[in-house]
Amino acid sequence: MPAPSCPVTHSLCTWPQDLFGVSMVVPLLSLHVKSLGVSPTVAGIVGSSYGILQFFSSTLVGCWSDVAGRQSSLLVCILFSALGYLILGASTNVFLFVLARVPVGLFKHTLSISKALLSDLVSEKERPLVLGQFNTASSVGFILGPVVGGYLTELDGGFYLTAFICFSVFILNAGLVWISPWSDGKRGGAKDGPRWGQSHALWGRTGSGTQAAARPPQVEVVATLRGLWHLLGSAAWDVLLVRWLMALAVMLYHSNFVLALQERFGLRPRMAGYLLGSGSALGALAGLALGPVLRLAGHQPRQLLLHSSALTCLLLLAFAATRSVAVMVLCSTLLSVSTSIGRTCITDLQLSVGGAGAGGALLGLGQSVTAVGRVIAPLLSGVAQEVSPCAPPGLGAALALAAVIIMSLNRPHSGSDGSDRLKSE
Repeated sequence: MPAPSCPVTHSLCTWPQDLFGVSMVVPLLSLHVKSLGVSPTVAGIVGSSYGILQFFSSTLVGCWSDVAGRQSSLLVCILFSALGYLILGASTNVFLFVLARVPVGLFKHTLSISKALLSDLVSEKERPLVLGQFNTASSVGFILGPVVGGYLTELDGGFYLTAFICFSVFILNAGLVWISPWSDGKRGGAKDGPRWGQSHALWGRTGSGTQAAARPPQVEVVATLRGLWHLLGSAAWDVLLVRWLMALAVMLYHSNFVLALQERFGLRPRMAGYLLGSGSALGALAGLALGPVLRLAGHQPRQLLLHSSALTCLLLLAFAATRSVAVMVLCSTLLSVSTSIGRTCITDLQLSVGGAGAGGALLGLGQSVTAVGRVIAPLLSGVAQEVSPCAPPGLGAALALAAVIIMSLNRPHSGSDGSDRLKSE
C-alpha cells in the first residue's frame, strides 16, 4: 500500500490525540461524581445521560456530515466537545457536571466523521488498510491516556487539571482540522467506490450538483434520512444487525471480566489490568497486520468479517468453558485480535453500503445501534451472572454465533460488499 497522503496523515494524527484526551478523563468520571456527594442511583442516571444523547444524535450528526461536509462538521463537533470538557473542568457541583455532558453527548462523534472522511480520501481497496492504521493509532491513545490520567488525578485538584488538559487536546485537534489540506470537494473521490453523483441519485436528490447545492441543508438531511430508511430495508439491515450482535457479545465478555478472573481463577484485579493492556497493544498490532490478512481473504472484507466473527464465537465459548489459566490468557489475547479485525471490517462494510452520499449517516446509525447494546449489556450480564460467572461470555458466544449464521445466510448481498448494489440503484 502506498504511503498515506497528507490529508490522510492529518486525519490519522487527529483521532489518537482525541482518544488520548478522552481516555484520561473517562475512567475518573465515576470517582469525581461520587466526590460531589450524590447517591449511586443518581450517579448511574447521570452516567447514562451520555449514552442516551449519543443514541439520538449519532444518526443526525452523521447525516449532517454527509450534507454539510466532513471538515466543517468535524470542526464543529471538536469545538463543542472541547466546550463540554472545559465545563467539566469547572464542575464543582452536579448541575455543572450534567451540563458538561450535554455538548459531549450531542457532538462527540469525531470517530465516525473521521472514518467517513478517510473513506472519502482513499480508494475502496485501500480503505480497510487505512482504517486498520486508524484503529491502531486510536489504540495507542487509549493505552497512554488512562496512565497519564491516573497519575494526574493523584495531584491536588488533579481531576480538574486532567479535564483542562483534555480541553486543550481538543483545541489542538480543532487547529489541525482547520489547517488540514483536504477538501470536501474530494467526496466520492475514491477510485473504486461509489461516486458522489451516484449516491446522490440513490437518495432521491437532484442529479445536478448545482441543483442539489441550491436545496436547503435541512431538506438534504431529510432526503438522506429517507434514503437511509430505504437502505435499511435492502442492503444495510444485516450489516447493522451483525454489528449490534457482535458489539453486545464483546460487551458481555468485558462486563464481568475482572470479576470472572477473581471468582473463577483466583486472580487479582491487577492481572486483569495487565491482560487488558496487553490486549489493547495486540489490537493495535492487528490493525497494522490487516493488509496481509486481507490479501489472504482475497480483499473481501465481508468474508474476513465472517471468519473473524466465527473465531470470536469460538474464543468466547472457550473462555466461558475453560478452567485453565493458560487457556484463559490465550483466549483473551486472541479475542483482542479477532475483535479488532472485525471492527475494521464492519466499518468498511458500512461505508461501502452507504457510499459517499450516506456513509456518515450509516456510521452514525451504527453508533446508535452500539449505544443500544451499551444499555442492554449490563442488564443481560447481571441476569446471566445470577446463573454463573461463566454465563455472560457464554451468552456472548451465542450472540456471535447468531451473527455468523446471519452473514452466512445473506452471502448473496456481498458481491462488491454493497457498492455494486449502490451503483445499480
